[in-house]
Amino acid sequence: MPNYLAVDLGAESGRVMLGRLENGTLELEELHRFPNQPVRLPTGLYWDTFRLLHEIVHGLSVAGRDRKLAIDGIGIDTWGVDFGLLGPDGALLDNPRHYRDDRTNGVPDRLFSVVSREEVFRRTGIQFMQLNSLYQLYAMRLAESPALRGAAKLLFMPDLLGYFLTGRQASELTIASTSQFYDPREGRFATGMLHQLGIPVAMLPEIIQPGSRLGTLLPHIAEATKLGPVPVYATACHDTASAVAAVPAHADSQDWCYISSGTWSLMGVELPGPVIDERALELNFTNEVGADGRIRFLKNIAGLWLLQECRRAWADEGREYSYERLAEMAEAAGPAAAIIDVDAFLHPGGMPAQIAEWCGANGQPVPRTDGEMARTILESLAARYKYVLESLESLLGRRLETIHIVGGGSRHRLLNLIVANATGRTVIAGPSEATAAGNVLVQAIGAGVLRDLDEARAVVRASFQPEVFAPGFTG
Repeated sequence: MPNYLAVDLGAESGRVMLGRLENGTLELEELHRFPNQPVRLPTGLYWDTFRLLHEIVHGLSVAGRDRKLAIDGIGIDTWGVDFGLLGPDGALLDNPRHYRDDRTNGVPDRLFSVVSREEVFRRTGIQFMQLNSLYQLYAMRLAESPALRGAAKLLFMPDLLGYFLTGRQASELTIASTSQFYDPREGRFATGMLHQLGIPVAMLPEIIQPGSRLGTLLPHIAEATKLGPVPVYATACHDTASAVAAVPAHADSQDWCYISSGTWSLMGVELPGPVIDERALELNFTNEVGADGRIRFLKNIAGLWLLQECRRAWADEGREYSYERLAEMAEAAGPAAAIIDVDAFLHPGGMPAQIAEWCGANGQPVPRTDGEMARTILESLAARYKYVLESLESLLGRRLETIHIVGGGSRHRLLNLIVANATGRTVIAGPSEATAAGNVLVQAIGAGVLRDLDEARAVVRASFQPEVFAPGFTG
C-alpha cells in the first residue's frame, strides 16, 4: 500500500496530508495543519517562508518520527506567481514577496509601453493581473533591485521549498506556466520578451514535467524527520493544477467545466492546446498547463478571500464567526440587494468598509448586517461564475452542462445552491480535498503506480462521494 505525503500550501493555511492508495481508492488523513500569515515589513508584504519550511518539516516529522510511517513520496503544491531569488551560492537573496504587495501598482501599464499588452498575450496566453510574476520582476527592474541584479536562479514558491528539501534547483511546468513569461506554444520561457524588458534570463531554471522525481530528502532533514531518503516529486506544483487533476470527470465527457474554489476561484475547462486569439484576449482568459500537459483554459476570480477578509475584520471588532455560522447568517439574510464586482478588491484590510464604499460609489444598496454582507459576497461570486460560464461557452461554441466545484469551497452548500440556480447548471460538489488528492495522485503517476490522469480520476470517483445540486434545488 503506497503512502504519500502531500504538502498543500494555500494563501490562508497549509497542511501536510497523508495519502494511502489501496485497491483503486485513495484515503486522505491530515497530519499537521498550520496558519500561513504574511508579514508586513517597512519594505513590503512578504511570505513567512522559513516558518513555512519549519512547519513542513514538522509535518514530515509527524509521519516519520511520531507515526513511524514508511513514505513512498513527498510533493509540494502552492499558489502561483510568487518566487524567490537565489544567489550563486544557493542562498536566498530576499524573502519572497506576497502577490498582494503593492509594488506592482501601475507596473503593467509601464511594461506595456515597452511590450504591448497584445504582444504579451500573444507570447504567453496568460490572463492580465498585476500580481503576475512578470510584473513583480519588472517592478524589481524598475526599482534597480540588488536581489534581481545578483540572482543566479529564480524558483517559484513550491520549487523553492522543494529546493530546501532536496537541494535541486528546478521549476515544475504547471507552476512555471502561471508566471506570464512562459510560452505554452513553444514550451519554454519567453526569453525574447524578457530581454526586451531588461529582465535577466540567465536566472531562469530548468523546467521539469509534473510527476518528475526532484530528488530525495537532504540528509539533515531525512535524519530530523526519521523518514530516511524519501523521494520528493515535483507533483502538479500549482495548487489549481493539482485540484483539477482530482476533478471526478469521465474521460469521454467534454460538457463540463470546473471551479477550484477557495481563497481564489479558478473557473475553466481542459483543452488539448492553448487558445490565444483576440477573443480570448478581450475576455482576459488564461492558458495554464495542467498535470498531463493539457491546457487549463480558465479565468481567475477573487473567490472566498472576500469572506475570509470580512471574517478577519469582524473578529478584530469582537464578532467571531465560524464559516458555518456565516453561512447560516447569509441564508437567513435572504436574497442580496447588491451585486458587487468581486474582482475589484485586491488589497487586504477593512474588507467590509471596502465593500460598503464600493456599493455607495456604484449606486448599490450597502449591506446593513454581517449576514447581508456575507450573502452579497456569495451571490456576487455566483453572478461572476455565470458570466465566466457564458464567456467560456461563447469561446468554445458549445454548452457546458455540469459545473464541478472542488476544493474547500465545495463544502459551502449555500454557495453551491446559489451557483446552480444562478447558472441553470447542475453543480457537482467535491472532493473538498481535491488539491491534496491531486498532489498525491500525480506523485503516484510519476512513480508508475498509476498509468495516467484518466486512471487517477477513476480513483477519485471510487474514493469520494460528491453532492449534486440541480437548478431549483432548495436543499
